[in-house]
Amino acid sequence: MRAKIGVELLRSKAAKPKEKKFEICDTDLKGFTLTIYPDVVKPSGTLPGGKIYGVRYRLADGKTARATIGRHTLFTPAQARDEAEKILRQVKEGIDPNKKEEAKVNHTLRSFLDEVYKPWVEAHHKNSRATLGHFVLFPYLLDKPLDEITGHMVEEWRTARLKAGIKASTVNRDLTAIKSLFSKAVEWGKLADHPLSKMKPSKVDSAGVVRFLSKDEEGRLMAALDEREEKMRAERANANEWRKDRGYPLYPDLRTSSFADHLKPLVLISLNTGVRWGELSSLTWDSVDLDRAILTVTGGNAKNSKTRHIPLNSTALDTLKGWQKQSTTSLVFPGRDGGLLINVDRSWNAVLAAAKITVFRWHDMRHTFASWLVMAGVDLNTVRELMGHGDLKMTIRYAHLAPEHKASAVAKLVG
Repeated sequence: MRAKIGVELLRSKAAKPKEKKFEICDTDLKGFTLTIYPDVVKPSGTLPGGKIYGVRYRLADGKTARATIGRHTLFTPAQARDEAEKILRQVKEGIDPNKKEEAKVNHTLRSFLDEVYKPWVEAHHKNSRATLGHFVLFPYLLDKPLDEITGHMVEEWRTARLKAGIKASTVNRDLTAIKSLFSKAVEWGKLADHPLSKMKPSKVDSAGVVRFLSKDEEGRLMAALDEREEKMRAERANANEWRKDRGYPLYPDLRTSSFADHLKPLVLISLNTGVRWGELSSLTWDSVDLDRAILTVTGGNAKNSKTRHIPLNSTALDTLKGWQKQSTTSLVFPGRDGGLLINVDRSWNAVLAAAKITVFRWHDMRHTFASWLVMAGVDLNTVRELMGHGDLKMTIRYAHLAPEHKASAVAKLVG
């Protein structure tokens, strides 16, 4: 029988005991059940049949099983439904509720991390390497049992990090990583309580200084990139002269190409679209519409897993048109082996040094894109959409770069 398991059902005739036990399957939550047992007749009298909440589920090997939640006198239908959802979530994560006690081995932080949490992170996190990298900062906790780690231990770690001069925002990211691990440990039945649930992140000035290129720095950066390109073309020409004299096959002439290599187009696209490094390195040509001048960051490559479309200005469009003529792979900016481009740190740092630009990361080109938009009068919500921010709070940090809005607001006070 199928019906919505709720208070109305319990009060209805449909849930009255019969000669044999029977089961009602919930119409809203697949697997959630209510089993009605028949009345028991004894010499001392008739005992009413029981009503037991349960869950049916299918394991990864295809076998079906069921778990008992409890008698209807101990749970309201809503409470039983919540318990059923918890059990079904555990099954989805590969945990058999009937082996819960067996699963509750006395994991240390290290064993839980290696055997349970790491496989899950690698399957569900785009940048699993960075996520797992946070835990190298907790060496003295790794061999402690999970249930012996306390908030005070982690608070001592945080205090020491802050005293050492580590930025509060950095410490917060590390804290978030370990709190997420404990949240999963509780969810998966490895821990009874979350030891860090009451720990709050350190206060951070969210409207702090945003590093972006000034127009003078931009000019120096472009000049350094052009100088690098010219040097590479000259070196290629000299190399071909040497090979020609000796009868060797010549390398492609870089003077006939739009770009000497990938660095300059990478920089130009970053500055004019604001895409993240991971979005740029995984960008494929089928996500670039040169006819309509639109670059698409697909959900699979986006940090927030949401697809967004970025219009290409003339600089970005001309760059991609020129670069496409030199491309031979589906990736727009492939690595040397044709796979993902990991980084351009060496050449990028050399260009920054040549341009005499300091304290500037690759990611700061994304800040530059947003900052230039705001200073050009673009509203914050449009900037948010172009940047792919999930929340306007992320975009507010650029608001101070458009002081005319605040100036016009206070000017209204003048009669």
